[in-house]
Amino acid sequence: MDNGDNVDEQVNLDDREKEAKWYVIHTYSGHENKVKATMDAMVVNRGMQDLIFDTQVPLEEYVENKDGVKKVKERKMFPSYVLVKMIMNDESWYLVRNTRGVTGFVGPGSKPVPLSDEEVKVLGVNSQEENFEKYEVGESIKVINGPFNDFIGKVDSFNYDKQKVKVVISMFGRDTLVELDFNQIIKQ
Repeated sequence: MDNGDNVDEQVNLDDREKEAKWYVIHTYSGHENKVKATMDAMVVNRGMQDLIFDTQVPLEEYVENKDGVKKVKERKMFPSYVLVKMIMNDESWYLVRNTRGVTGFVGPGSKPVPLSDEEVKVLGVNSQEENFEKYEVGESIKVINGPFNDFIGKVDSFNYDKQKVKVVISMFGRDTLVELDFNQIIKQ
């Protein structure tokens, strides 16, 4: 195969990924990371990268105050759930449903229902850089998850490589510069 074929293959894969939707699958409690790892391995082993593009266990940051020391930690946003970006057909449905630890798709009866674009954005599982370019330095934003949830701030700077944004928020009457993930903010 020459380079021209690889480029065509990648363009085709990118086009197929645009057709894919995010679905929510229910897992046994505490098995979210195992399900993600197993599913990722099965997708590669069965050559299904053109049907199942991503699996994620959404995490959120929180501040733990122990003995007067504050630490930022992570926890699962939705225990017992895993998100999967896929093109739904019999083959992809079968792989997901038969992954060890999966109890089923979220949806009425046995019919999986994809997440809406709005739900995907709030969960922060979409391509952050793609959606974030519409923000500008100085623009007003709202923090939607993490320790600064519901704070309003202004965009100070971006780091696309790390998918981070620096935001100035008013805390205790003072402007404070905080670093957040792209998926933690929305336009105000």
